[in-house]
Amino acid sequence: QVRLAESGGGTVQAGCSLRLSCVASDASFYKYALGWFRQAPWKEREFVIVTSWTGDTTYYSDSVKGRFTISRDNAKNLGYLQMNNLKPEDTAVYYCAAKGPWGAVSTPPRADQYDFWGQGTQVTVSS
Repeated sequence: QVRLAESGGGTVQAGCSLRLSCVASDASFYKYALGWFRQAPWKEREFVIVTSWTGDTTYYSDSVKGRFTISRDNAKNLGYLQMNNLKPEDTAVYYCAAKGPWGAVSTPPRADQYDFWGQGTQVTVSS
């Protein structure tokens, strides 16, 4: 069982940047594929970006490609979502998720493929 907790959300203006963090409770975090998903009001949860446990394979949603990046610091059990040039349509609750252990990633990524979830952090982008 891996517990995840996100932080770093907030309210920013369009064009600004935010970095979300995801801390895992277990040192086995490095074995898990890491994903970021988001859910806007009245919409289904959608994938944003996912990366395999090795970091060799990463998939980006078309809507964030070129603006968002994912990274991880396995020594600290941390994952990150760097969001640049934010747009009002990026407004949502953002969730980190883990798949595994030894989780591969496939395309298109689906939320039901991920085993563990954080509680979410709100990101609001004003125009």
